[in-house]
Amino acid sequence: MKRYYETEEKQKKAFLVSIFGDDCDNGRELTGLVESLGAEAAGCEVIHVREKQAKFGMGSGKAAELAEKAAALEADCMVFDWNPSPSQQRNWEKLAGIPVIDRQELIIRIFAQRANTREAALQVQLAELSYSLPRLTHKYIDLSRQRGGRYGTKGSGETLLETDRRQIEKRISALEKDLAQVSRQRQVQRQQRKRMELPVCAIVGYTNAGKSSLLNALTGSKVLVENKLFATLDATTRRFEPAPGVHALLCDTVGFIRNLPHSLIKAFRSTLEEAALADMLIHILDASDPQVESYYKTTVSVLAELGAEGIPAITVLNKIDRLQGEDVQHLFPGSLAISVHEGTGLDALKNKIAKKLRETKQKRSEKSR
Repeated sequence: MKRYYETEEKQKKAFLVSIFGDDCDNGRELTGLVESLGAEAAGCEVIHVREKQAKFGMGSGKAAELAEKAAALEADCMVFDWNPSPSQQRNWEKLAGIPVIDRQELIIRIFAQRANTREAALQVQLAELSYSLPRLTHKYIDLSRQRGGRYGTKGSGETLLETDRRQIEKRISALEKDLAQVSRQRQVQRQQRKRMELPVCAIVGYTNAGKSSLLNALTGSKVLVENKLFATLDATTRRFEPAPGVHALLCDTVGFIRNLPHSLIKAFRSTLEEAALADMLIHILDASDPQVESYYKTTVSVLAELGAEGIPAITVLNKIDRLQGEDVQHLFPGSLAISVHEGTGLDALKNKIAKKLRETKQKRSEKSR
């Protein structure tokens, strides 16, 4: 009798938990992150935390209730929209009996999936190792295992944990050196651009707002465009002419997100610097998203952290074709409403970019006198 076996890997089911707060979106963004990773959101719970306890970050009764809901949904893991401490993460896994993934690890895993170039791969590896270093005890329950040494001769030897920690630290040091080399290469490229005397316009914004689509629409490029969070991890630069006689370089950048892990900001600094060192920013927003104001604030906050807050910027409201009579333009005075998908407003955007570049050039020439 023939037997048939499932060869396709079963999609993982995740139970999502968000804490209600000022930036809470009822787990919508967390669901998008989980689905971008290829998992299924089996359920989502938005909770109010009235008492913060050290063991779980909330009351033990509430923690037990969430663990029971995850079990009832037959979830393969729990995903938190916040970052518990390593000890809290271990406590949660003991309680629920399944892996627990925090927001930071979730975003790093998505970046790891999207890393297609050597630079992106190096940056993601550095972020992964920096994240895992304080969580090594998560992997070792019995810390009494030793390597080397004998009782009464060479001491108790070295624990497996200590050996792995030292190896990770050595790997982090090597990655930092490799990325420093990449950063120097980027500086050389920027110097070459300066000699061309072409201003740089960087497209910035929340992830999945349409940055790569806008680059393609303005330059005729064919950069990868996907309806996924963090589809682009590498800064892509193309030459374009927004108006006759006005030439510039247009740069697509990594998308921002609320509570972007600092390990990723640090690892991707050489890529994110494309925005900080630009002559002008094109801040693109998804006008159809209910959280558009919150996403605008998040991007501005990350730009400030990178030292790019003083760069001239144009605010662009994309995806107006998805609006059903709503007016969000009043929330962002001086913004332009466009639809990259339908081509609406692109000519007006080009004219505004050209005007802004002329103004910037004139101010610079006045300062140099």
